[in-house]
Amino acid sequence: MRLMSSGPALPPEILTVDQMAAADRFAIRSGTPGIVLMENAGRAVAEAVHTRCPSGTVAVLAGPGNNGGDGFVAARHLARHGRDVRLALFGASEALAGDAAMAAARWTGGICPWDPALIDGAAVVVDAVFGAGLSRPLPAGVLAMFDAARDLPCIAVDLPSGIDGDTGVAFPGVLSARATVTFHRLKPAHVLFPGRALSGEIVLADIGIPGGAASGTALLNGPGLWQEQVRQPDWHSHKYRRGHVVVVGGPPERAGAARLAAHAALRAGAGLVTLAVPSDALAAYVGDPKALMVAPAAEPEDLEALIAGSKVRAAVLGPGNGVGPATRLRVAVAAEAGLRLVLDADALSSFAGDVDALAALVGGAEEAVLTPHDGEFRRLFPDIEGDRLTRARAAAERTGAVVVSKGPDTVVATRDGDAIVNANAPAQLATAGSGDVLAGIIGGLLAAGMEPFAAAASGVWLHGAAASEYGAGLIADDLLCGLSSALRSAQS
Repeated sequence: MRLMSSGPALPPEILTVDQMAAADRFAIRSGTPGIVLMENAGRAVAEAVHTRCPSGTVAVLAGPGNNGGDGFVAARHLARHGRDVRLALFGASEALAGDAAMAAARWTGGICPWDPALIDGAAVVVDAVFGAGLSRPLPAGVLAMFDAARDLPCIAVDLPSGIDGDTGVAFPGVLSARATVTFHRLKPAHVLFPGRALSGEIVLADIGIPGGAASGTALLNGPGLWQEQVRQPDWHSHKYRRGHVVVVGGPPERAGAARLAAHAALRAGAGLVTLAVPSDALAAYVGDPKALMVAPAAEPEDLEALIAGSKVRAAVLGPGNGVGPATRLRVAVAAEAGLRLVLDADALSSFAGDVDALAALVGGAEEAVLTPHDGEFRRLFPDIEGDRLTRARAAAERTGAVVVSKGPDTVVATRDGDAIVNANAPAQLATAGSGDVLAGIIGGLLAAGMEPFAAAASGVWLHGAAASEYGAGLIADDLLCGLSSALRSAQS
């Protein structure tokens, strides 16, 4: 997803449909007439159309509400700039009310019949039918019009019609947009899939709503949320002050997963990282980077002794560990020692069907981060459904941990409902070992002193930034090389 903003910086707040409506009402009560907001919105849509499709006939598809009113305004501004504009209204013009009726009255170009023939010869389509105002399947007449327009570039107003603004769920027949012009703040559907994929480039326009008009439901992840907690070494630093992380390893044939996590923890800022591995696997874990320590301490009693005697601050468990009672015991040892925890992969699947036992171990101190991908999430929480934002919040509330629900639209949530949505992760992260690297990054940040929610949010962003730096051909090992650049970017 590419994001643009007409203001000086993209605001992090994400508003639900109802919260955005409240922001509109606040602006109107504060003295900005609704028709002024609509004029500003329509003008921004016209600019987006003209910038991306500077010539040819524009087919504007207007709906019966305020989204359609924005379309009438956009049509008027495009016509003033010499564009050939055809506008069709889904519904009767006499049924328009309020600001939408006023905007329609200002349009003097005529209203064409709602007929797919409108699309013939057009160069670009403006979808101003429903935007975020529809949370049910599209009517047959709209589907027919959209089918006729599928080969043309589309500029959507607020959201492509047929996407639920609060969840990103798309009903059949949505017209995919080249760009979507939205206003004041992003909505969940702009950052959650599949809505995010169908919205194309997102242009966020300032239409005159005050900044504090409504509180958001979540935040868009970015360095401004957590960069002050990224601790840089100073002259007083030493390896233990920077934090010691233990990464638990498994059998030799799975050594790569824990080694990736351990290396990532070092790169992310831990001062010392020890791999606790089975005695018969030592040879598989020794190698580059030479700064990694390796200890024969994968048995629960050996792990307990290592933690007690070496100033360990954080532990990463799961990558390559194996699923079963032994991994559960290691999680219990680390949790009962009071360590900050990152639980990934096998450490999560080992509690499948018994999430209450996991919650009992990690929920009290609020110092644990769980990092499930969708399969692990389903095994742990088979009864939790909904969009990723809803699921992550419910899982965090149930376990008391910070939950990182991994995917193309990764969400980080706390038990209190605080949440961020990440939008910088490229598709190249869908490769073996990338999750192990993320677990290690978060572990290193926890050891260095970041709070769990901030460590998880920053880890996810750094992970995406490192992947974007490398680009095509990425494998998990490449993320380790990109972390330094990502850390510098976060501080700039």
